[in-house]
Amino acid sequence: MKKSKKISMGIALAAVCAAGLFLFTGKSSKHTLSLQTAQAARTAISNSVTATGTVEPVVKVEVGTQVSGIINRIYVDFNSDVKRGQLLAEMDKVNLEAELQSKEAVLASSKTEFEYQQRNYTRSKTLYEKQLISDTEYETATYTYQKAKNSYESNLADMTRVRRNLEYAIITSPIDGVVINRAVEEGQTVAAGFSTPTLFTIAKDLTQMRVIADVDEADIGQVEEGQNVKFTVDAYPNDVFEGKVTQVRLEATTTSNVVTYEVVISAYNPELKLKPGLTASVTVYTLERPNVLAVPGKALRFVPDAEALKAMNIAVENPDMEAPAGKRVVWKREGNTLKPVLVTAGTSSLNMVEITEGLADGEEIVLELAETTPAPTAEAAGRSPFMPGPPNRSRSGSNGSGSNR
Repeated sequence: MKKSKKISMGIALAAVCAAGLFLFTGKSSKHTLSLQTAQAARTAISNSVTATGTVEPVVKVEVGTQVSGIINRIYVDFNSDVKRGQLLAEMDKVNLEAELQSKEAVLASSKTEFEYQQRNYTRSKTLYEKQLISDTEYETATYTYQKAKNSYESNLADMTRVRRNLEYAIITSPIDGVVINRAVEEGQTVAAGFSTPTLFTIAKDLTQMRVIADVDEADIGQVEEGQNVKFTVDAYPNDVFEGKVTQVRLEATTTSNVVTYEVVISAYNPELKLKPGLTASVTVYTLERPNVLAVPGKALRFVPDAEALKAMNIAVENPDMEAPAGKRVVWKREGNTLKPVLVTAGTSSLNMVEITEGLADGEEIVLELAETTPAPTAEAAGRSPFMPGPPNRSRSGSNGSGSNR
């Protein structure tokens, strides 16, 4: 009994599925063929590469000091406009001035010794030439003179270094620009050991900025100097900034097994909206062809089905035509006839292909032979196929008792 019940339920379920399938497909499975066409028209073709970069000043100088000491005075702040040679800060000079005085005294002493030994050497040389002194006495005088001379020259070099260190205690701007970073405060001690400490960072001209973009290795072959660039920054999402590729750097950077190359992009910044450090979303236009005759790429791949088109009352001329080397075949529609046309394809972008020879502006070409399915009626679309249909209605009122209200 249980087995027979299961069989009965299976038969009933199969009947319901068959009825549903018939309702879904039986009355609406009529497919039609349509010939999709387009006109050859002039348009702009472009290809692009996207990347992410950082906005930087074109010229940025880090100002430091080569001497250790205490920052005594600071004369500029963040965003200060400075000129070349302008005083930025001063360091405490007490120790440097004391060292200068000490070196001056040593230099004076060595100069006195040098002058004395020079006179002594001159006398010894004269006596030696007259053979009035021995070789040993002359060699001793020469040795003492050379030693005094070397000591004097060494002290001269030390004086030059000490004076220069005293000059380094006065920090001046090397360029005209804007202070974008100040790394020290008055009273702070800086130590110039193996590396020079940075006190200020100055950008030369914030109206001339650049973007350092990291371009993937798969795209870098398309990027060249002089290409147009558009980019946006999160700070101004509605503004689109423009620039040009000025340099494609050869050194690769590998991060998490991803290889990228740095591309330098110029960016004119007259309104000073671009600030150092902003992240830019960059689009590099690797191909720009304005006002070229182009067709969709489907047109170059279309192969006519003569039998199917004949059923649509469309004739095909030379359906087996093949293109020679360097040419492609597109099919031009003239009334109810398709004619093959040999064309020369140029550059392509996304789904558009440039046609350099063979077609004229406005000619109708075939894209594809598409199969379409009619859309279901509104009543059928809104009713479940498993629900009973509405009762039959007479075009006139039942028993003549119905009335329009």
